[in-house]
Amino acid sequence: MTTLTTTPGGSAAPSSAPPASPAPAARRPRQDGTVLAVPALVWYLVFMVGPLLAIFVIAALHWPGMLQPVSFAGLDNARVVLDDPVFWDAVRNTAVQLAVAVPVMIVCAFMLGYYVAQRPPGHRVIRYLLFIPGLISTPAKAMVFYAALSPDGLVNGGLEGIGLGSLADAWLASPSTALACLIALDIWAGIGFTAVLFAARLGSVPDELGEAAQLDGAGHWRTMWSVHFPVVRDYVGVVTMLQFLWTLFGSAQHVLLLTQGGPGTSSTTLSFLVYQKAFIAADLGYSQTVGVLLFLAGLVGLLTIRRVFRQNY
Repeated sequence: MTTLTTTPGGSAAPSSAPPASPAPAARRPRQDGTVLAVPALVWYLVFMVGPLLAIFVIAALHWPGMLQPVSFAGLDNARVVLDDPVFWDAVRNTAVQLAVAVPVMIVCAFMLGYYVAQRPPGHRVIRYLLFIPGLISTPAKAMVFYAALSPDGLVNGGLEGIGLGSLADAWLASPSTALACLIALDIWAGIGFTAVLFAARLGSVPDELGEAAQLDGAGHWRTMWSVHFPVVRDYVGVVTMLQFLWTLFGSAQHVLLLTQGGPGTSSTTLSFLVYQKAFIAADLGYSQTVGVLLFLAGLVGLLTIRRVFRQNY
């Protein structure tokens, strides 16, 4: 709006009033992200944190069965577990299983994944073949190994056929070979799927890196470990963590289906001991005490793998 102002000489001069400030824009209601996360947080607390706390609570109880009276045991269960030679046999078997299965699986799977990532002839068919163990149910895998390793199975029949019948053995029933058979099953069941994961990750590595290394005279072996492995080190660490957890906590099903922890305790692992004490011996306090120790072992293992592969998360 224009107004008239009087100058010192008495003449009137137009002047413009300052523009009116625009009306404040209506503030849009901002959704609080915490509200959207509430269902996920509730689910996590109920189904993740809740069972974890329950393990520690039950480990401090004397509970001889689901329908039996419960009493407080304190640290008595821990003393019983640590004094039990079966527990230490399970610790030894689990340590051997992890020390053999996880490194062999990761190294062989990485090499297979690198080979598939180079797109050799028939690489699509190879990917499907590597996936086959992952498509077979656990009981079916166990039956395959039982058919191969039973006293009159394929392995002993093959040894007889080539004149090495003296090497035939009851592989799953022998204290010296039962655990090795379970480790072989772990590797066979997991190596193909892990190799496909590595192949997918290695496929995103620029081809120029490998080509430059080969122009400098590096062969496939050196290119694989000196060029491609450092690029995907973080991913290797993640896959190693997953396989470590699967071997540590998932071995009970193979033991249950093939050896029942025997002969004796030669193939008893910590995860199978948790099952055996809870559902066969009906000693829930002992079982969950081993479960607590198993949880702590898994946590230490994850932190160790994270440090070895220099993970940044």
